[in-house]
Amino acid sequence: MNSLLKKPLFNPAGDIDVNHRRMINGNTTNLNDFNNLKYTWVTGWYRQAMNNFWVPEEINLAQDVKDYPNLPKAEKIAYDKILSFLIFLDSIQTANLPSIGSYITANEVNLCLSIQTFQEALHSQSYSYMLDTICQPQERTDILYQWKTDKHLLDRNTFIGNLYNDFQAKQDSLTFVKMLIANYILEGIYFYSGFMFFYNLGRNNLMPGSVQEIRYINRDENTHLWLFKSILLELKKEEPSLFSEENMDIYRAMIKEGCTQEIEWGHYVIGDDVQGLTKQMITDYIKYLGNMRCMNLGFEKIYEGYDEEPSSLNWVSQYSNANMIKTDFFEAKSTAYAKSSAIVDDL
Repeated sequence: MNSLLKKPLFNPAGDIDVNHRRMINGNTTNLNDFNNLKYTWVTGWYRQAMNNFWVPEEINLAQDVKDYPNLPKAEKIAYDKILSFLIFLDSIQTANLPSIGSYITANEVNLCLSIQTFQEALHSQSYSYMLDTICQPQERTDILYQWKTDKHLLDRNTFIGNLYNDFQAKQDSLTFVKMLIANYILEGIYFYSGFMFFYNLGRNNLMPGSVQEIRYINRDENTHLWLFKSILLELKKEEPSLFSEENMDIYRAMIKEGCTQEIEWGHYVIGDDVQGLTKQMITDYIKYLGNMRCMNLGFEKIYEGYDEEPSSLNWVSQYSNANMIKTDFFEAKSTAYAKSSAIVDDL
């Protein structure tokens, strides 16, 4: 169960029979053959991700420049800290995804990871563009590195960062799956709660450019979450010993810990001081996300109740709905997914 082989880059003896292809520990040639896929869901995902191309600088931040200095104190603090958190998350994703790809032996899945890596880098560029536009250079730097100086924020990042580092030190299959679960928590809980704050700004008619940037990032993250859910479900079929009851309890505990930290973080950074949000709303939303993420992997839910999006937060899905994302650039065309139905179960 614990064996995990790093794939060779050049492997003339690799197996070209797709029936023998495996998510891990396969004998891959690394050839990108788009016509012979074992994991046929890659085709729709790949085209969908390619159709999502966008450029951060094409979003107009003129109103944000006016709004930012005048944000209410609570909104200003939350904006800076949540943006610092998101910057860290996308940065560590950009750095870690190649490590995952080094052990994935399905070439078609590695193609998806390559696109995701590019998109995570693009998201980091987006945050830099936002800060460069609305902040003075010193303020920009302070926000960029708040995750190093704010204890609450550092604790958040340490949880995920250590799980990623664990795999660097101990490269076995169980630690690999735990790293995938950590990725799933990051993509499916941490990002989503951060996006909620920005969408609330939109409801309050504040920082419209920032909100639009986040909507495009959210659209990409929907596909990333769907990708990792699919990888985990394939591993569940191919490597059932990695999903024993004991191991699934470990994974569920990780998701619950992620939710607990996210709730504590939301109470700290947003609390009851931001117009339109409350601690109770944050708690309800994160518990709902935690249950949904567990059930999408075939795990038992971690909270009683919380099976539906809280009615007080229905507006979140309206902002994040890929089919509703339009803008005044790109000739005012809808930038919705070509195949948005592929990810509806994870929205």
